[in-house]
Amino acid sequence: MATLSKAEAKKIIDKVLSYSKADEASVGLGGNRTGNIRYARNSVTTSGETNNLSLAITSVFGKKSGTATINEFDDASLEKTVRRAEEIAQLAPENPEYVPMLGPQKYLEPKSYVEATAKIDPDYRAQAALDSLDPCRKKNLVAAGYLEDSAGFSAIGNSRGLFGYNPSTSVDFSITVRTADGLGSGYAIRDVNDVTKLSTKNATEIAMQKALASVNARALEPGKYTVILEPAAAVDLLENMMRNFDSRSADEGRSFLSKKGGETRLGEKLFDERVNIYSDPMNLEIPGSPYGGGGGRFGGGGSDGRPQTKMSWIENGAVKNMYASRYWSQTKGVADIPPPSGFIMAGGTESLAEMIKNTEKGILVTRFWYIRAVDPQTLLYTGLTRDGTFYIENGVIKYPVKNFRFNESPVIMLNNLEAMGVPQRIGGNLIPPLKIRDFTFSSLSDAV
Repeated sequence: MATLSKAEAKKIIDKVLSYSKADEASVGLGGNRTGNIRYARNSVTTSGETNNLSLAITSVFGKKSGTATINEFDDASLEKTVRRAEEIAQLAPENPEYVPMLGPQKYLEPKSYVEATAKIDPDYRAQAALDSLDPCRKKNLVAAGYLEDSAGFSAIGNSRGLFGYNPSTSVDFSITVRTADGLGSGYAIRDVNDVTKLSTKNATEIAMQKALASVNARALEPGKYTVILEPAAAVDLLENMMRNFDSRSADEGRSFLSKKGGETRLGEKLFDERVNIYSDPMNLEIPGSPYGGGGGRFGGGGSDGRPQTKMSWIENGAVKNMYASRYWSQTKGVADIPPPSGFIMAGGTESLAEMIKNTEKGILVTRFWYIRAVDPQTLLYTGLTRDGTFYIENGVIKYPVKNFRFNESPVIMLNNLEAMGVPQRIGGNLIPPLKIRDFTFSSLSDAV
């Protein structure tokens, strides 16, 4: 069974730790049941379900560590894996940045597990695919989509008495719809913990509308434009920015948060005063992990067990906090804050339709892709628009436009903020649609 109870997980972790002869040892245990269905050219191509349960043991002697993993759980196999980790540790060089493990911690209990999601079965996936495919077939449109659902848990423990447990569920859905001639394309993406909040039909209808509306796109001259970035577009640049809130990178002069002389921009106002970004594992829309440290999209490898709490990163436009490893916080005396598993950007009250209505001239961007870094010191990125780019005039979408290549920094972007809409969940974050002036489009792209 892929999802163990808290008691079952602790029993296994305690057993593994009882075999340890190392100075310190830590265990990571996780399992999930993952199902998926994929379709292209209006037909289901693959579907399946997997169950996985695995364990990793890290043994430490002094400042030397070794890790071994296993997915067999009989006593002999578990003990053999502990011995293997200890052998690897003895052969490893010392890690000069090793920090002793944490003792017992108090963790929050996010509501990230939903029973309805855990009960998803092949019949549900088939119906979800049909709800997406059927309207496309009826309008002679071509759909390609993917749905993946997961239910599982993670647990951590160590020889100093730390233990943490977190069950979670998730559903991710994306859909691309094209016109039969290939000249129009639309896209929608959804992710939820609670499957009752997902409608593949509604998401597909949005993608269908964009596909039909994007045919016969006109070319506009590259330049600086007022843009409305839908959350699927805004999140890409914002995530790249949040990955650069690492204190060590700033201290070592490798970040947009660095200053000459080894100082950082912590506390400085770098953005429009309306910009507020924070993380909160207890948020009901994007419940996160109760522990972090190395895990998550913003921090690299596995968890070091530090508790996650509500944390402000940007407050009224000023850099409020940066995250750091335990080694860096102890060595440099900076705040001991783990990276977030997701973030929330506070927004406004306008819907996307209202933002369009209040725009005299601008461009609506559905999403970006093929994003690459140009300059890490300024966070300058380049990429392309895709799957529905439209010209707005006098509050109305007038016509589709050819895709652009952009060259822009989220730092500059958040200084050219004109308006924000209602935040929406996207990629495990809550992001509002953003209206930005003077967004730089550097060239045209003939790709649809």
